[in-house]
Amino acid sequence: MMSWQTILAVGSGGFIGAVLRIYMNGFISHRVPHILPFGTLGINLIGSFMMGILIALFMQTSFFSLHTKSFLTSGILGGFTTYSAFAIESFLLLEGGHILLALANISLNAFGTIFMAGGGFYLVKFFLK
Repeated sequence: MMSWQTILAVGSGGFIGAVLRIYMNGFISHRVPHILPFGTLGINLIGSFMMGILIALFMQTSFFSLHTKSFLTSGILGGFTTYSAFAIESFLLLEGGHILLALANISLNAFGTIFMAGGGFYLVKFFLK
């Protein structure tokens, strides 16, 4: 069971990450043409890069407490983008030599999330006819 301190760390970090996401999305979207959703792409790329930095730091040092790790990763980056968790998990599978598992994870996440988003979209359209 998670401690209340961990729950508080993740929750407060999630608030910060979500606020950063909305501001960053607006900042990017107002400055870049809307050919693709570059705001979301930028957030996912930045979040994934930051997740890589943090995980490497956590693996190389014992400086960060469990609550700080939870605050930064599940909290801030989780609120900023859940794509960062997918990215680091896929990278760690590749890094560990589990190529087929990594490809399966990448494919299932990329196509599965699109499929589920479409499924949810059409489910609402069906019931709101």
